[in-house]
Amino acid sequence: MDEDDLYDDDEQYDDDEQYYGGPYVIVERREAGIGPLLIGLALGAGVALLFAPQSGEETRRGIARRARRAQDAAQDFVADVSGTVADKFDEVRATVGERIEATLDAVDDKKRRVTNAFHAGRAAAREARGELEQRIAESKAAYKDS
Repeated sequence: MDEDDLYDDDEQYDDDEQYYGGPYVIVERREAGIGPLLIGLALGAGVALLFAPQSGEETRRGIARRARRAQDAAQDFVADVSGTVADKFDEVRATVGERIEATLDAVDDKKRRVTNAFHAGRAAAREARGELEQRIAESKAAYKDS
């Protein structure tokens, strides 16, 4: 084995990067969830309250006023959405009812047609049988006369 065939530690790394022989630090990136956002909001609200130019009573009244507005807005939104959902439900119910009625009417119409065709076929069969019996009787009479 010559010296070129020996495994060199530097050969396992990319030629463009220098190997320093020290430990690696691996940084994993993750997407931030909702937790850090909520923590930031809470901290920001706390700092804002500490440095607020208003007194505590004024700040509490302002917060209560904004909370009532937010509650009213949320109730209005829920009422609008509920009304929209109820309207859509009624619309779909009416459409389904109309389609069911149309289907039942079509079934009744087909049933009447089949019944009429059955009775017409039965009447035609009776008439044809009567004509056939009459011809047979005429043929027998002609045969006896001959």
